[in-house]
Amino acid sequence: MKILYMGTPWIAAECLKTLIADRQEILAVFTQPDRPKGRGMKLAKPEVKLLAEERGIPVFQPKKLKKSMEIIEELAPELIVVVAYGRLLPKVMLDYPRYGCVNLHASLLPRLRGAAPIQRAIVNGDTVGGVTTMYMAEELDAGDVIFCEETEISNSDTGGSLTEKYAGIGGKLLVKTIKAIEEGSVKAIPQDGGRATFAPPIGKEEARIDWTGSAEEIRNLIRGFNPAPAAFTTLGGQQLKVFAADSLPETGGAHRPGEVIAVLKNGLEVSAGKGRLVITEVQAAGKKRMNAGDWLRGKRIEPGTVLGE
Repeated sequence: MKILYMGTPWIAAECLKTLIADRQEILAVFTQPDRPKGRGMKLAKPEVKLLAEERGIPVFQPKKLKKSMEIIEELAPELIVVVAYGRLLPKVMLDYPRYGCVNLHASLLPRLRGAAPIQRAIVNGDTVGGVTTMYMAEELDAGDVIFCEETEISNSDTGGSLTEKYAGIGGKLLVKTIKAIEEGSVKAIPQDGGRATFAPPIGKEEARIDWTGSAEEIRNLIRGFNPAPAAFTTLGGQQLKVFAADSLPETGGAHRPGEVIAVLKNGLEVSAGKGRLVITEVQAAGKKRMNAGDWLRGKRIEPGTVLGE
């Protein structure tokens, strides 16, 4: 089957690797334009583009999809496969392929429709997640479901580790989906829109730690936003990104939310609105990400210091 693949970040590149390994016929790749990245803000290629160029697959980076129909008509794909492309497809594109357009979504639809299902599942404290393949519709993530695969979200999972887990599961589910479409055995099921929940893009201020929350809520925020956009607080007026923390039960002492209770060998013990946390991995402004114990060496942070002020 002739496939046009559309995707942008790492998870999309990993799924594309699986399709290539399965000897699927990938006509070309559509991906987002190169964007400035890193401290130097140099233009960086999306991961999908890097892989496609390495494997000799043609790459297109249209700024407007409606103006790219000439390319699609020339390629003449029988199926369009989409993984984290980053844009809604116009109806003219959805209607073009003989076998339609298939999307891999990183949640068990209709739960967590939208741009950030992996991060928001962890922030919500979900213990079960998974991936879904569906036929695409004009409404975001609302198409008929083809296959779902459920998996555990462990208490140690982060946004990064769950993305890796879903990449492995998702690539195999796409292969299964494509083969079912080829065989004509798909029995797609309409979603129950009344059960839909949403995972909108993450705003910058959402990553700011609210120390009045419970220790477990704060830890889930830290896990979900690790590695990006990274939860953060402030110390002495400077931003401090937090990548890992352990939650602890309440103690008898009276402490303000965000107050440093103790400076430990492995990190900072901090009071939350309910319970305590030990911050174990950080990145100070202008520094590298590091173990909190190493960061604390040579620093003078006294108990009673309040983070976030």
